[in-house]
Amino acid sequence: MDIRIGIANSPRELSFESNQPPAEVEKTVADALKGDGTHLSLTDIKGTQYIVPIASLGYIEIGNEESRRVGFVL
Repeated sequence: MDIRIGIANSPRELSFESNQPPAEVEKTVADALKGDGTHLSLTDIKGTQYIVPIASLGYIEIGNEESRRVGFVL
């Protein structure tokens, strides 16, 4: 599943793939926003951990596992 995180005051976004199901990622994000924590921590498929300060979150896009289509769609 693809995850894209927009960071405030930054023209680039953080993009990576994760093995976590979408519901689990959504719960992790919601818990981080509700709690007293100061950061959000997610891990990609290679085991790299991404830590983003909650105050800097612009948006989080949770994609699906659908493969990309090749060619023209009519």
